[in-house]
Amino acid sequence: MTNPADIVPFAKTMGIKITEMTKEKVTGEMLVRPEICTAAQAGGALSIHGGAVMTFADVLGAFGGFVNLPEGSGGTTTSESKTNFLNGAPAGQTVYGESIPLKVGKRQSVWQTRITLDDGTLVAVVTQTQIVL
Repeated sequence: MTNPADIVPFAKTMGIKITEMTKEKVTGEMLVRPEICTAAQAGGALSIHGGAVMTFADVLGAFGGFVNLPEGSGGTTTSESKTNFLNGAPAGQTVYGESIPLKVGKRQSVWQTRITLDDGTLVAVVTQTQIVL
């Protein structure tokens, strides 16, 4: 599958890869590069920046909203997003995201994205609303 995220310039810049995209679930992965990390923590370790976490989740939820658009609509955009940051993600590791719909309607859809590390550590939970344009 060609990476759908490549059509979104910022998602491509962030290195987001969509690995599955259906009406019921969107999954993806992103390497935590030093360029998307916050300032070094005690001991000099770099960890993913909150904005990178939010961008990753926003892209996954937006593609979920997109594949669920009603016929003839003009697109989708995020109207609201809430993030719970639970753990860091060290530079050099990959984060994985799974976005599932909590509700899909004619005018909006609501998506919950769980972002984890390879070992299952939960990095963040993001809930966002996508409106139909």
